[in-house]
Amino acid sequence: MRIPAWLKIAAGVGAAVAGVNWFLRKVWFYRDPLRVPPPDPNLILAPCDGKVVYIRPVSADGTVFAEKLGRPIRITEITRADWEGVPPEGWLIGVYMSPLDVHYNYAPIAGTVRRIVYTPARANLPMVDLWEYVSMAWLRRAVDLLGKKYHLQNERQTIFIEGERVRVAVVEIADKFVNKITTYVQEGQCVQPAQKLSFIERGSQVDLLIFSRAVEILTHTGAQVYGGQTPLARVLSL
Repeated sequence: MRIPAWLKIAAGVGAAVAGVNWFLRKVWFYRDPLRVPPPDPNLILAPCDGKVVYIRPVSADGTVFAEKLGRPIRITEITRADWEGVPPEGWLIGVYMSPLDVHYNYAPIAGTVRRIVYTPARANLPMVDLWEYVSMAWLRRAVDLLGKKYHLQNERQTIFIEGERVRVAVVEIADKFVNKITTYVQEGQCVQPAQKLSFIERGSQVDLLIFSRAVEILTHTGAQVYGGQTPLARVLSL
């Protein structure tokens, strides 16, 4: 029996698509590029690759305003932990990691890991709908995600790092299809800028909380950033 030409073409296209999908999921997704941080010790670097989706000031009372909710939310709703004795006032920067981005997370500053807090969830909600995913992953357009249900409910891990001049918290928030977060550091460990903190599976989000207003913000909403390389802020001279 002679196989029709169209069926051969369809089978070839199907095999090619399956091969590309396997490569993206099993090889490209786990790529580990070398990251060399800028030499300026006053820079606060991106903790991951992705799209900056919001930059918000955190008030002295520990709240940040969420336009989607029309009200302020407590920063501890995002971190699920606080830093005793450290004023919460500062900046919150959200970075959305699409499946096309490198999924290692990196130390944004040199310092000591003071605390690691893992918060499980009963069920992880999807971060974005189809159009939001297309906008950020393929059209590279930012969508404001601050205050969506997943942002306050999904599984997360918060890593608190204390540097010489500034303190930060890296909040890794899992998406619905995330399998696990692999952590490479422990409490009390000293880290250097761009040192790997963890690896988070599939699409996800990382929030960077800067515990200071004495910084200059160097990025903007919609910017594509690269973990351990792209400066998000600079600590101001006293």
